[in-house]
Amino acid sequence: MTQKPDLIIFDFDGTLADSVGFFRELLPELSRKFRFRLPSHEEQEAMRGRPPREVMRALGIPGWKLPMIAVYARKRARASETFPLYASTRDLLDALIAKGIPVAVVSSNAEAVVRRALGPEISSRISAWSCGAGMFGKAKHFRDVMKRLKAAPARTLAVGDEIRDIDAAREVGICAVAVSWGFAPMDALRAACPDHAFEDPAELKAFLTG
Repeated sequence: MTQKPDLIIFDFDGTLADSVGFFRELLPELSRKFRFRLPSHEEQEAMRGRPPREVMRALGIPGWKLPMIAVYARKRARASETFPLYASTRDLLDALIAKGIPVAVVSSNAEAVVRRALGPEISSRISAWSCGAGMFGKAKHFRDVMKRLKAAPARTLAVGDEIRDIDAAREVGICAVAVSWGFAPMDALRAACPDHAFEDPAELKAFLTG
């Protein structure tokens, strides 16, 4: 980047932490408890590149069940062991904070889970938190942290691994940065037209700190 941004907002699951396996293992339990169709492994792979509402229709999940599913999933996440961070996460966050760039975390996961994974040293240097976002509620959380930190939309970036992260960034007029090492594959991310997309954490770091 040629100018230092006002704010960089990170998603957590699939972006900073490798939690995809946890949610894959949780899926059968959610399917039984909330009575929706359990997709095969092959279907799960195919669904990684499909929009969330399309996946919900395919599995028979009505919108009114989403809040209950999310609350239950966050409860199970809090009871789990710490989600492993990607090898590049600490170095990236350290580099950004060292350059004086405010960093926020907006996640569907619980703040306690994210703080536990990041550890107290990094967590203490995060400028803003807005966790517990609903499936389609991240735009509101983006606006919240931007308002708190007085960040201009034109100088704010959101980094995430899902199509809904790109959609939420576009809704609030900020730069959408997609990464392919989490949930959605690169071809699906590019089809959603992010402003930037990365397959290599080192390239993401160079872009954000450049």
